[in-house]
Amino acid sequence: MQKKINREGQEAAQIFNDRNLDSDYPTIKPLLREGMKILDIGCGTGAITKDIAKLIGSTGKIIGIDNTLDFINNGKLRYAEYKNMELIHADLFDYKPQEKFDLIICARVVQWLYNPLEAIEKMKSFLESNGILSVLDYNHEKIEWNPSPPISMLKFYNTFLKWREEAGMDNCIADNLKEYFSEAGIENIEVNNSDEYYDKNSHNFKSKVGVWTKVAGSSQMVEEGYLDDDLRINTILEYEKWTENEAISMTMKLNEVRGISR
Repeated sequence: MQKKINREGQEAAQIFNDRNLDSDYPTIKPLLREGMKILDIGCGTGAITKDIAKLIGSTGKIIGIDNTLDFINNGKLRYAEYKNMELIHADLFDYKPQEKFDLIICARVVQWLYNPLEAIEKMKSFLESNGILSVLDYNHEKIEWNPSPPISMLKFYNTFLKWREEAGMDNCIADNLKEYFSEAGIENIEVNNSDEYYDKNSHNFKSKVGVWTKVAGSSQMVEEGYLDDDLRINTILEYEKWTENEAISMTMKLNEVRGISR
């Protein structure tokens, strides 16, 4: 059974609201054209979804689905002006669209699933003939901090990877997506490097590097017996200090993998 991941909360919603197409999913911009029918799976609050809605025009339509109701409600209020965008509270595996799509996108979602091949096959089933599937995700084992963060964060991060692995999640999903696409029968597969790099010159440096403080802010791993709460709290304090005074850069490794359904 898949582990329930706690994604709710105002801080989590703010992470999604801070995202945009240019910074957080730029490789798909050349694919977008007016009049397209697009599905955004795991859309969060719809921040990237609304940027796409602008580019496909009034003759196009984009639907965003997410299994966290708080995010969908947040996005419906925040982005109500976009009439060619619809946000729906739905799980990928229960969703039954009334139409097929020209393009399906799925960013930073498959990393949380224990059944990625099944997810890719489900997405493929929603595509028009010659429709494009694009999935963007991380290899968490290749993260780079400069300089190395506090030992408490390294211990926390290794526990985070173990917790994910034992829940059936693939920590290297970015590097394995191409194989899943191939197994699902998707053709013309491309892999586009989409690494996220932040340094002190980045306007959002502290918020992006500080995402791990927000991850440590969740008590889920403590409640499940993976982590001592004192270490979790100490991790937050020491990492915040490191981010403020020592951090130079952070690179999170991502790939955008796309292919065509015949």
